Amino acid sequence: MTQHFIVIGNPIAHSKSPQIHTLFAAQVGIDIRYQRQYCPDDEASFTAVIEAFFCGGGVGANVTVPFKQVAYDCCVARGGLSEHAKVAGAVNTLLLNKALLNQGVPVTEAIYGDNTDGQGLVNHMTSLKWPLKGARVALIGAGGAARGIILPLIESGIAALTIANRTVSKATNLVNELSAASPTVNEQQIETCRTAELDGQFDIIINATSIGLSDDTLPISTELNCHYAYDLMYGRPLPFLQHFAARGAQTSDGYGMLIGQAALSFERWTGHRIDVIQATEELNKE
Repeated sequence: MTQHFIVIGNPIAHSKSPQIHTLFAAQVGIDIRYQRQYCPDDEASFTAVIEAFFCGGGVGANVTVPFKQVAYDCCVARGGLSEHAKVAGAVNTLLLNKALLNQGVPVTEAIYGDNTDGQGLVNHMTSLKWPLKGARVALIGAGGAARGIILPLIESGIAALTIANRTVSKATNLVNELSAASPTVNEQQIETCRTAELDGQFDIIINATSIGLSDDTLPISTELNCHYAYDLMYGRPLPFLQHFAARGAQTSDGYGMLIGQAALSFERWTGHRIDVIQATEELNKE
């Protein structure tokens, strides 16, 4: 029996999710159909799309920009949220809450949200053998991309986290919001600063912004160094990674995170665990 999945976004034509999940299905031997779903950029349209999809027998949906916060709001009012989604304030994975369905709750009121972005990042770094436990980590950016990865980074056992943002108040507000939402975040000592003031030596620096793509120079200190540099973006030359590679750091773009978060979504939906290393090798051949 064919299982149906979608990825919802605007724009959406560029999404690699159908290719990735089709390969996952082939790896574990199940029959799926995974499609891109364009949606007008408003909450009513998004809600109509997901309700129609799940009422029509859909199994799971991925959510990409600009709908992750909208998906969060929909799940707050319906079938609930995972801990990672609650703390992130964003949802990238939708499925049905089977416990509610078994209680006779209508499908439209049993839509459950998860966020696998940060766990996908941590899993990718672990596969690269980057030492997260005890690491001193800097995170550049305080927007939605950064928000989704902070709790999983802390859960991985890092020793210290500094969040840098062009506007330091935004970084400080983010820390306060996440600390209030999660005891795990609250227990971590997190520093904040302006991006240009971030300096010194870190084990890992993560870029959760588009810095460098439209400027001739990176707005970072010449005194900033690291052993490992990760950019959440992928699919183009990334000045952030080029800069730290020239300083001797190991680097990675976010393609591995994309595959990692997708594998976790697939497992949530189907119960099948994916060999991500094998899948990545296959995808790189295509």
